[in-house]
Amino acid sequence: METGNRLDDVAAGVIRPLNQAEAKLALSLLKEIGKTEPSVAELVKADGRLKAFFVAAFSLSPFLRDVASIRPKLLAGAIDGQVEDALAALVDAARDAWRPVDARIPSENEVMTALRSAKRAFGFLLALADLARIFSARDTTRWLSEFAQASTAAAIDHLLLAAHESGKLRLVDPAEPSRGSGLIVLGMGKLGGRELNYSSDIDIVVFYDPDAGILADPLDASETYGRMMRRLIRILQERTADGYVFRTDLRLRPDPGSTPLAVSMDAALIYYEGRGQNWERAAFIKARPVAGDIVAGEGFLKLLTPFVFRKYLDYAAIADIHSIKRQIHVHKGHGAIAVKGHDIKLGRGGIREIEFFAQTQQLIAGGRMPALRTRETEAALKALAEAKWIRPEIAAALADAYWFLRDVEHRIQMVHDEQTHRLPTTEAELKRIAFMLGFDTVAAFSTRLEAILRTVEKRYSRLFEQEEKLSSQGGNYEGNLVFTGQKDDPDTLETLGRLGFERPADMSRVIRTWHSGRYRATQSSEARERLTEMMPALLKAIGESRRADEALLRFDSFLKGLPAGIQLFSLIGNNPLLLSLIVTIMASAPRLADIVASKPHVFDGMLDPGLMAEIPTRDFLASRLTAFLASSRHYEDRLDRLRIFAAEHRFLIGIRLLTGSISGEEAGRAFTHLADLLIEAALIAVTAEIEASHGAYPGGRLAVLGMGKLGSFELTAGSDVDLILLYDYDSAVAESDGPRPLDAQRYFTRLTQRLVAALSAPMAEGVIFEVDLRLRPSGNKGPVATRIGAFGKYQREEAWTWEHMALTRARLVCGDASLQDEVRDVIDDVLAARPDIAKIAREVSEMRVLIGKEKPPRDIWDFKLIPGGLIDLEFLAQYLRLIAPAKGIVVPTYGSTTGELLKRLGEEMITPGDLDTCLDAIRLFSELSQIIRLCVDGPFEPKDAPSGLVERICRAGDCPDLATLEGEVKRLSKAVRKVFEKVVRA
Repeated sequence: METGNRLDDVAAGVIRPLNQAEAKLALSLLKEIGKTEPSVAELVKADGRLKAFFVAAFSLSPFLRDVASIRPKLLAGAIDGQVEDALAALVDAARDAWRPVDARIPSENEVMTALRSAKRAFGFLLALADLARIFSARDTTRWLSEFAQASTAAAIDHLLLAAHESGKLRLVDPAEPSRGSGLIVLGMGKLGGRELNYSSDIDIVVFYDPDAGILADPLDASETYGRMMRRLIRILQERTADGYVFRTDLRLRPDPGSTPLAVSMDAALIYYEGRGQNWERAAFIKARPVAGDIVAGEGFLKLLTPFVFRKYLDYAAIADIHSIKRQIHVHKGHGAIAVKGHDIKLGRGGIREIEFFAQTQQLIAGGRMPALRTRETEAALKALAEAKWIRPEIAAALADAYWFLRDVEHRIQMVHDEQTHRLPTTEAELKRIAFMLGFDTVAAFSTRLEAILRTVEKRYSRLFEQEEKLSSQGGNYEGNLVFTGQKDDPDTLETLGRLGFERPADMSRVIRTWHSGRYRATQSSEARERLTEMMPALLKAIGESRRADEALLRFDSFLKGLPAGIQLFSLIGNNPLLLSLIVTIMASAPRLADIVASKPHVFDGMLDPGLMAEIPTRDFLASRLTAFLASSRHYEDRLDRLRIFAAEHRFLIGIRLLTGSISGEEAGRAFTHLADLLIEAALIAVTAEIEASHGAYPGGRLAVLGMGKLGSFELTAGSDVDLILLYDYDSAVAESDGPRPLDAQRYFTRLTQRLVAALSAPMAEGVIFEVDLRLRPSGNKGPVATRIGAFGKYQREEAWTWEHMALTRARLVCGDASLQDEVRDVIDDVLAARPDIAKIAREVSEMRVLIGKEKPPRDIWDFKLIPGGLIDLEFLAQYLRLIAPAKGIVVPTYGSTTGELLKRLGEEMITPGDLDTCLDAIRLFSELSQIIRLCVDGPFEPKDAPSGLVERICRAGDCPDLATLEGEVKRLSKAVRKVFEKVVRA
């Protein structure tokens, strides 16, 4: 950037005051400041160009006037120095805000204050230089980006150094915290392209390399960096008495709804390779390392190059980018071009259209033409022209339009320092913008702006004019089904009403969205043609379900998530059973519909002709899992495959349950078999990883004990898993035999932590399930893995009654066979003890009362917590199992469900009538719970429940309607409560 400019270089009449009244206020302020600032007093006295400029600037921008009033020294400094030198000094001050002074590291609040002080002075001076036309919009955006980069880098260095001082990290060089840290901060959007606007927020994404060697414990990476990013947002964004630095947005990271604020490099690369979308490719065109480990950031971007820029000409990107722009128009309401109230960024002919014009063609051809891979919009337009992709005059016209619109944008934001892009709606306020831009009248400004907007709109629309659209509606149906064009076809609305839709106009609008190509599944003309062919059968099937509108909206969500549509639409068109299954899901099971929408690959299994014919036994699932994992390439790939398999087969088990092909009890057993296999496969993968780094532990053995519903074969579609990890080893061996040996406790603790992460850490394909280790000895206070000897001692000498109750459901899932035998011996030995029956009865009763107080049931449909519900039945079965030895009853119960446990023990200890009541109740409550947990997230709300779900649970309860089913639940729960009180108090 050039140096040597001063504000007193301003040309005469570059801007003019808003009106005489505002000019008088501005002059009065200058005189008041002059009382304490000699340079300002001289300025007022001299009556030259600079004085006139300040009067005009302060009359046009209340924000600048207020800053000068509150901080008069900023105005004096602006008068006295060279602009570039002053701005560079402020950038340096921001960049050095983290540095220790006299060997003392500044506190977080001190860093925040330093950054805000620098930003206030920087923003004030830069705005004046921009208004004075000493700087162009190009200069302004670049200076703003430099300051944002310096502020972000300083905050990151401060956080890294603070973590180093606290022992969380071990930096390569505390004097250069970011160097070699493996922490990558990429500036996206306008920050990456060095094109920030005056009141811009900053978009960043953060990745880390867990193997960079700076983490005290690599397993803490996600938590450590996640906490660090929350503090980063606070440092930059929180409003204090000194203001704020930049609003900070991290939502451009992979799958932001389910990933931490900082994502590991490996997880990110897997995500982009397998699930990255065109809008993310467009976002990464501008990505640039701005803070943290710059070298690592540049290396990461090189790895992403094949994702962003394809080897072949990628015309499919056009429809996707255009779809995004059309959705912006729909949501923001930017229909016609007008000056008053027009959105300079998102409106027609606005900044976004110029950016999309360049980015779309960069995506199409950037793989073949490296010269197109540039971050700045103007440079991209120039490169497109040099590559003869567009004509030079088009590039020049769009570049001129871009910088004019950026100037307008800056003036809008300088008025009140607001992040807005919309022009005022009143003539008086529009005059303020026109004068700030140097126009003499609003009319002159409006004429120029309209011409610019129409130029941009014309060029942008021509880019997409080749996009093919369906012009007619095919297929045969009694009545019209026409969904092309922008307006509803009256005959089509009538047909939709006859088909069973309550809001035909709303549904027509949704269906028109499919045909417009806004979703990935319908972007190609071929996909839309297949959709047209299947539309009559699809709408007829959905219309036949009760609440057809809701079912169609869920199908809409499903379409949104599909990566492609041609194959599926063809299959549905030729497979009535598949169409029926889809409609059943959409009409009955919002939770399953959401899963299908977010993970369309789960749908693949529904194409299996044996889906409904074969019960998902352990052998059936095991053979499929083995085949699916056979081609996995590395550890992360195996974990992702486990997630894919888990999601797909949980979904398929759920479909069997939803359609009545299997019962709730069979579904519970199938979900549990699936969990067993996934845990075992994860343990094998984790063990291999641990051994690669730390070697095997001589004589080491590990066993995984399933507790709760996992132990009793009663998992539901949404269950987490309760585990206890047990181990043993040769006491004569001090450590493992690998390149980085560990002692026994650290070895098995590390292995356990890696297993939990393998099962529950969010990855590109989500999680397998949440893992709960709280049932281990001493709960959260105890070690995550327990040696078998300590486990046995604890269970025999220290465990509470509730822990022995939990032990009645314990079941070995996987691990070393000999250790499993030892664990089984411990369980059998503990449960064979003859307890004090009265003590057990008292403590079980007290626990049930406590649960009733702390977790009262929501309503009668809360089968778990209602008096006489599943908790009572489970407690009753566990109570009987604990007291059985004292009554001389020996019955094999290992691996039993709660119902099986009740039946085996109840035949000896409960009257036949009471036992039948309990068995009827657990069958009904378990069946209903399985179906409801499968179909909806959260509680069952009868008034809001999908009609298909209501019909399904009534059928499961063998009741004609919901009121009858509710009466049956009340009858059985009251009866169970009486049995519980009678038996447990005996």
